[in-house]
Amino acid sequence: MTDLSPAIAYSIEHAREIFNGKAVLALTGAGISTDSGIPDYRGEGRVQKHPLTFDQFMSSETNRARYWARSFVGFNRIALAQANPGHFALANAESDSKVRGIITQNVDGLHQKAGSRNVLELHGRLDRISCVSCQQRITRSEMDELIKQLNPEMTKDQIVEFSPDGDAEVDVDTSFRVPNCSCGAHYKPDVVFFGEQVPKDRVGEAEQMILEAEAILVAGSSLTVNSGLRLVKQAINQEKPVVVVNLGPTKADGFVSVKINASTSIVLREIFA
Repeated sequence: MTDLSPAIAYSIEHAREIFNGKAVLALTGAGISTDSGIPDYRGEGRVQKHPLTFDQFMSSETNRARYWARSFVGFNRIALAQANPGHFALANAESDSKVRGIITQNVDGLHQKAGSRNVLELHGRLDRISCVSCQQRITRSEMDELIKQLNPEMTKDQIVEFSPDGDAEVDVDTSFRVPNCSCGAHYKPDVVFFGEQVPKDRVGEAEQMILEAEAILVAGSSLTVNSGLRLVKQAINQEKPVVVVNLGPTKADGFVSVKINASTSIVLREIFA
């Protein structure tokens, strides 16, 4: 820890003491994946994006065309991303029985790429697609092939600005055609859109994981989204220590045990060294 400031080194040591001998549960957000090349919505110094909401996606064919055209290009950033030291630190900590599981707000699957096994994906997975009516499931590669068949001029090889959640800043032609399910309804990625409720069974599973944990680590989340903040408040109400590692402020800074304003790639390795 010689390259870290004295304040951060002290906070890391404090976090180690808190976690020592306890069943630790990690709650992760977009900030843990930025070092894998996946941008976040609210990271320090980032211009905030305004993603498509659930109602906008469900109610408008034009909005769905915009979503799928941009996602067709942007998903490559997710598919090709590799786990970074923060992901590996948590996977290794799980193998060493220092972390008992992960609740992630991310939809990129990078925790599993790093080797984590007990992962609850609170907001779903971007590489899974299902019909909103008959619930037929297809893979992301199958969806991309359907898009390509209907829009042969589309190419993934574009120099564009990438946005979070597999989005890309591309212009969408009015001629773009969206593949639909054989039942006639439209497809939706298996992710919780902004303005959409997390499925109740998933919420219940997350709350049970908080209940069974003895300490909570928040890594790379500003806790702006209520689904994450609510879980942290549950832990606080149960008088469990909470350590937050995040670049920039979070909504829980005023009532957690330790806040470390630093990169998860660096700090998580040190905490669980």
